[in-house]
Amino acid sequence: MKRRCKTMLVAFVVLIAGAAGAQTVEKRSLSLDGARRAIAAAQALAAKNGSGGVVAVVDDGGNLMALERLDGTFAAGARVSIGKARTAMLFKKPTRFFEEIIGKGRIAMAALDDFTPLQGGIPINVNGQIVGGIGVSGAASAQQDEQLAIAGANAVAGSPAPVTYLRSSVVAAAFHKGQPLVEVDNYKVHASHRDGPGKVEVHVRDTDIIHVLHGGATLVTGGSVLDGKTVEPDEIRGAAIQGGESRKIAEGDVIVVPHGVPHWFEEVPGPLDYYVVKGR
Repeated sequence: MKRRCKTMLVAFVVLIAGAAGAQTVEKRSLSLDGARRAIAAAQALAAKNGSGGVVAVVDDGGNLMALERLDGTFAAGARVSIGKARTAMLFKKPTRFFEEIIGKGRIAMAALDDFTPLQGGIPINVNGQIVGGIGVSGAASAQQDEQLAIAGANAVAGSPAPVTYLRSSVVAAAFHKGQPLVEVDNYKVHASHRDGPGKVEVHVRDTDIIHVLHGGATLVTGGSVLDGKTVEPDEIRGAAIQGGESRKIAEGDVIVVPHGVPHWFEEVPGPLDYYVVKGR
């Protein structure tokens, strides 16, 4: 059972065809075991509250994965709960949001196809990715519908990631060596140090957010990479940049370099310390 819980979320690869050619991105997908876990959590809370309800779970395409109707719940609740789950997933918001804005007069939204703006639908979010949706209908109230849906979504999402705390001595040592501080799936934080110019870098998937702490440099961005070579997956290095935009950067500056854009510390006259946050 423990092993099954760990594997309730499975990774899969989606192929994207773009103007620049085929690319792949990693996504998370809700498994049937995960859908059943969400339903079980919602049902457990319903039993504790002494209420009924129909619980539906859809995947990240809005397709029904699992549905359970508690004894005594009206049959039409199945259709409503599926609609709530699908709406929450497709719009990536709790359905209460849409019920409230329609109640305030924006009734045109009610004309959208395949749209159920009734409280009780919650997107299932795992590590920043929407992997599905859960909808509940037929509990004691609309508020209770939502409570049951939240319980189900939380059962799949699990506990939030722990807070990362790094003491100043650890940070100082990282800058001295020029090494990563944090590296997880969605982002990285590097403590970078330079005493001279480096190679041209192109990150195919990562966006760099650079914050200069100490020193200055000449940074060139854009243009074309000369003698570019792939040194590891999604990472290109080169000898220089032809063209591009050259700018002086100094302490306190922040530079955002989108993924795919060449960048080069062409001149570094003295010690340079800077944070780099890499995100996708």
